[in-house]
Amino acid sequence: MVKIVWLLRKAEHLSDAEFQRWWLESHAPIAAAAPRLVRYVVNIAQKPDLLAGKPAGDTEWDGVAEQWFANEDDLNAAYSRPVAGSVRQDTLAHVSRLERLIVREIEIAVVNPA
Repeated sequence: MVKIVWLLRKAEHLSDAEFQRWWLESHAPIAAAAPRLVRYVVNIAQKPDLLAGKPAGDTEWDGVAEQWFANEDDLNAAYSRPVAGSVRQDTLAHVSRLERLIVREIEIAVVNPA
């Protein structure tokens, strides 16, 4: 399994609501239709973060997307399709920063004391 984690910061000209509407209503349906995509999850940053354990300072990210593909060939097929270029241009018009991590997901068993 190959997993991509995308970190997104909204473009300066967009409000949080506008950015979220674009991502969930415009971008996500196109991204979710990528061939050979196994799973797609969008994580919207909850602001302000007032919960315990928060690091000093505010996060620079407005959300994280996760995409799973069975293998590298499937990922390459999805990102090599003709529509991928226009999807990228649309994304860049709505973000001020975009980072991608190819990660190996390792699930750790949770141990909760009784």
